[in-house]
Formats: sequence, structure tokens, C-alpha cells
Amino acid sequence: MEQKVDYKLKFNEFFNEIIEWIKNNDFDKAKLAKRKIELSKKYKLKKIPSDIEIFLNSDEKDSKLLSCLQTKPIRSLSGVSVVAIMGKPIACSHGKCIMCPGGPKSKFGDVPMSYTGIEPATRRAIRNDYDSYLQTFNRLEQYIASGHHPQKIEMIIMGGTFPSFHPAYQNEFMYFAYKAMNDFGDLFMSEGKVNWKKYKDFFEMPGDFQEKDREERVKQKILDLKNKDANANELEKQKEINENGQVRLIGLTFETRPDFALEEHINDMLNFGVTRVELGVQTTKDDVLEYINRDHDSKSSKNSIALLKDAGFKINFHMMPGLPLTTKEEDINIFKQIFEEEEYKPDMLKIYPCTVIIGTLLYDLYTEGKFNPITTEEAAEIIAKAMKYVPKYTRIMRVQRDIPSTRITAGPSRTNLRQYVIEKQRKFNIKSNDIRAREPGHQKKDIVAFPRGENESKFEICVDEYNSSNGKEYFISYEDVNNELLYGFIRLRFFGNRCFREEIDPINDAIIRELHVYGDTLNIGIKGVQNKGDIQHIGIGKQLLKKAEEICIENNKKKLLVISGIGVKQYYKKQGYINDGPYVSKTL
Repeated sequence: MEQKVDYKLKFNEFFNEIIEWIKNNDFDKAKLAKRKIELSKKYKLKKIPSDIEIFLNSDEKDSKLLSCLQTKPIRSLSGVSVVAIMGKPIACSHGKCIMCPGGPKSKFGDVPMSYTGIEPATRRAIRNDYDSYLQTFNRLEQYIASGHHPQKIEMIIMGGTFPSFHPAYQNEFMYFAYKAMNDFGDLFMSEGKVNWKKYKDFFEMPGDFQEKDREERVKQKILDLKNKDANANELEKQKEINENGQVRLIGLTFETRPDFALEEHINDMLNFGVTRVELGVQTTKDDVLEYINRDHDSKSSKNSIALLKDAGFKINFHMMPGLPLTTKEEDINIFKQIFEEEEYKPDMLKIYPCTVIIGTLLYDLYTEGKFNPITTEEAAEIIAKAMKYVPKYTRIMRVQRDIPSTRITAGPSRTNLRQYVIEKQRKFNIKSNDIRAREPGHQKKDIVAFPRGENESKFEICVDEYNSSNGKEYFISYEDVNNELLYGFIRLRFFGNRCFREEIDPINDAIIRELHVYGDTLNIGIKGVQNKGDIQHIGIGKQLLKKAEEICIENNKKKLLVISGIGVKQYYKKQGYINDGPYVSKTL
């Protein structure tokens, strides 16, 4: 009779041996992968354990294991942990843009607008029934499991024009997103440390991540937490809890269209705690906007941009080169235009080249021979040549949609488009000066075209001024000027002659739209540099804030407001700021 193999014992022996190997050897990802294969064969395992599983079977106090097995560090290089969640599939009120996949009853089923159902965030949303509590809880669980401590959260609400959804739905969605962060922090974290016993017991770890029964048991436990003391009318209470919570929301982003970024929508966004708006500008050409059925024109874009900046938001444009009725040269000039014309001037930019996806009206035009999309090479050249116009105050966030290439019929489909852009930049000798290219954590050849950091450091606070949307902007940055590296910055705005918010006197007030310090995410309350590359909490933010206040005083401003993430308000209050509607402010 064949003897039954005790796989649990075999796995434990594997974990013990691989952990000892990591402790006693110079760490190298390739060597670890090879060693995992060798030991999996030795113990006759059915599968090769992941780095996450090794970490969860180790002593979580071992800092070497944490740093070695931590996965996907790029997400926290900019100082925050990103949590992207999606609202349920709801159709746009104006109909559908001709290039847009997804939506209710789409070719891919009922999925959020502009998505196809198999993107990572979409799959997570579907798996969690588009429930904001479940999605948030699940993402935080994943961060802990991969070795990150998600205390500072940048949340992005994706999947359509969220401000167009019914107000009651928006309120309930945001209430449970806040509650999930608060409940997760209360249950598993204390003073920046994870209670590993509670975490492992709750999520039944270590265990098989693919086991359906385990997944359902954990899901039910999370739903029980969600429903405990829940009252969707108490959004303000959850926001107050989050101010001092273990998992703090330091930034909240809504995606919207210019026609849903007007005063009424902006007031609601401020109430939810939004600090950044991703705005679907797409192009500056009115004939193109009409042809693709955007249902707004360039004048609408300019109007919403001005309103958003005056309300204090930082703005991330979505731009789409390669649309019908445009040429390669026109697309390059459009990028030049948005950085030269005062009515545009984005703080950030996501560049999504136009692609042809089945189920869209653009697909029909393509199959009828009425539309010829740009190629990956052409898209890379457009973006590379656009880089020479990007100023130092703008950050290029992305250069491609997160849509798998298997869903793309024609157009730029390579998932590594940024690498093509880098190659083109080197070919044309175009050096990026945008924020991302100057962040210390991104100085590698596969991330930027021309890495910086060769010279002896010299740190200065720099101030760049420019006019934008009837106001004046000050980009105040803490830089290593000898190496062109950026360690932190503030966006300070002086208003024009009018502003619709009652908290703001446009003549006598100013507003900080963003304060950001770059580096690996450090736990809240920890000061000083712990590891090489950790540059948060060493006073850069205070120096920048002081400089902003000095500029305001020099220009006879009486009050300085800050649009602050809910979880950052305590920081500003320690600097003398007080609550002022959705903002915090200080009399100068």
C-alpha cells in the first residue's frame, strides 16, 4: 500500500531550510528562485512556494527577511501605498465614447466603463462584488502579505465617472471605504507594527491562497466586520476616526469628465475628502472631441480645470494620442499646447494611446477600413518627443492603459510601452525633466532614459513661478541641484479675482494644493533615516511649508489654506493650522 505523503510537514521542512538559506547567504532574487526550485524537488512539493508564503512562514521580526521577500517595492517609492477600488458598472449619461470598452451589457459582460474585466483592479473588484469595504480590506491584506505596512494610503476610485453616480451610492461607497481602513487598522496594526498573530489567525495564514473554502470563510468574517455598527449616514464620523487611525487616507482621487467637474460636483468631492482629480481631457481639438462622442468641448475642459485648481485639487490629465482625425505631428503639438497655454498646465499626466478593442464603435470603424490606429513605435515616438515640453512641475504618471494586450485588436499593445519611450528618448537625446524622472528611487536605466546621481550632492529649496487658469502657481521644491534630483515639493496657488468656495478670499488668501516628500514609505511617527533611501520624516516637509508661508507673507496674503488628505490633517495641526471647512488653514 502506497504511503500517504504529509505535504504539510514537507512544506514546513521546505520553509525552515529556505529561511535559513536566506539568512546565511548574500541575497539575490535569481539565486533565491533557483534555490526554491532545488528545495521543492528535494521535498517533492506539488508547487513552488511564493515569496509571500515564505515570508508568512518566517519570523516577522527578522528585518533581513522582510527586505528580501518584500514584493513590488515600486508602489511605495513615491511615499504612499496605492489602493485602487472600483464602483459598480454604471453607464455614462451621455452614451459611450467610440473608443470605450466595458460598461453594462458590454462585449465583456457587465464591467466598469472603459475596462474589459481582466485588469488586476477589475478582477479584484469583481471578486469582491464591487463592494468598497471588501475591495479595500482585500488590498490592505495583500500589502501586509507582501511585506508592506500600509499606514499611508492613496486611494483611487476607478471605473467610470464616479461624480455622475447617484449621490446616495457615492456616499455609501465612500463611507464603507473609510470604515474598511479604520477597521483594518484597529484590528491588525498598532503604532506602525502589525499584530501578526491576529493577522494570520483572521486570514488563516499560512494557507493555500487558492482554496475556495478558505476564501469564503475569510470573506464572511470581513462582511461581519463591515456590518458591525455600520451607518452610512455617519461618513463624518469615519473621517474623524481616520484622522488619527492606524491606516490613514492621505490622498483620495476621483476620476471624472470635465462636465462632471463643476461647482456642485467639486463641493461633493471636497466633502468626501478628495485631494486629486483625474480629468478626462483626452485632446484639445474640438472636432475630435465631437467625433469620438465625448459630449464636452475644450472650453468645458478649461472651465473645469480652473474650478478644480481654485478649489485646491491637484489635477491629473488623461490624454489620448492617436485618436481619429489627428496626425502624429498634431499629437505632439497637443502636448506642447497643454504645457504652454495657461488654461491647461496639468500637475500630472496619464498618456493612454488610442487602441482598438472589440465591442467599441471604433472597432467597427477599424474593421470597415475607416480608421487606421497608430503603432507601438509611433506611440513611443509621440510620447518621447512630447517629453521635451514637459516642465519640472508635472509628473508623467503612466504611458499606457492597464488593459492586457490580449484584449487589444489593433494599436499600441505592448505592455512595456514605457521602455519603447525610453529607447526613443535616447535615440532623439530627449532628457525628461518631469517629476518622476527626478525622483531618487527611479534612477535606474530601465525606469528613466538618463539616470541621475553621479555628482556630489548640493541641496537647495528652489522656487519656480508660472501662470495657470487665472491664477499664479509656485512650485517650491527641495532638490539636489547638482544631480537634478527631487526630494519633495509644494504646489502653492494664488487665486485670480474670484473663487466660489466660501472659505476662500481670492485677494487675501492662498492655497497649498499639494505637499509631497519622496522616498520609501515610513511608518507614521517615525523620524530620521532608517535605511539608505528613506527620506521621509527628516524635516523636508516643514522646510517647504515654511518657505510657502514666507512667500505668502511677502505677497501680503492673510491666510494660507491647505487641501489636506483626511489622514494628514494632524500633521498640519501640529504646524499651527486649524480646520476650515474641508480644508485646514493658518492666519499669517
